[in-house]
Amino acid sequence: MADGRSPVGSVDRALLILQEIGKHSRGVTLDELATRLGLPKSSLHRLLGALKHRGFAAQPEPSGPYFLGTEMLATAFRFYETMDLRSLVRPLLLRVSDEFAETVHMAMLDGGEVVYLDKVEAVRTITMTSVVGGRNAAHCTGVGKALLAWTYPTDEAIKAWTAQYGPLATRTRNTMTNPAKLATHLDQVRQRGYALDLEENEPGVRCVAVPVFLGRTAPVAAVSVTALKDRMPPARMEEIGHRLRQAVAEQV
Repeated sequence: MADGRSPVGSVDRALLILQEIGKHSRGVTLDELATRLGLPKSSLHRLLGALKHRGFAAQPEPSGPYFLGTEMLATAFRFYETMDLRSLVRPLLLRVSDEFAETVHMAMLDGGEVVYLDKVEAVRTITMTSVVGGRNAAHCTGVGKALLAWTYPTDEAIKAWTAQYGPLATRTRNTMTNPAKLATHLDQVRQRGYALDLEENEPGVRCVAVPVFLGRTAPVAAVSVTALKDRMPPARMEEIGHRLRQAVAEQV
């Protein structure tokens, strides 16, 4: 909620307990939880008992440290194994497309390419090569660069990726094909928080893209706003970049 207060206090406290336990791979004691969360030990003990009963917390030894339970892990794994990424993210795409009145994409990384999982066309449609199920080179698309920057977060990792999937093809006169320059550019993407495609894949077309993590260390997808160059001056691209990051954080 906007004011930070949970509508159900006991549920909120239980979730805070799980979040805190999840930070400690070697377990965390009742005393440590009480100190870190500022909760009475009596309340903590009751909530931990309920979490243990459902398998979301575990205490292998009496009076020993607490760990995340197997049911917590199983629930998370089941979700990721069966997750319909398109259904989960599509409401975000619709909202962003409506807000900016531009075309929005979602894509995932597959080797040296991106695969488009979804696309919402704006009223002001433009001719592009992107289609749902289609592919484009990762190094010259906004979604591709957003995925590469956080999937391969070091210069060495990017250079290894280009060695595996290169040579990098030239799509327009703005396409970056030098591995060292691409690595430097992707470092700037990470610092900025969003990626730009400045007519690197298609002449006259620009886009802004951000990664979608869904709790993972590497992005599972990226979303982008795409428009003709005339509708994407630098100031608007910066505005979209910040707003897109915010929208992803709020919804997914």
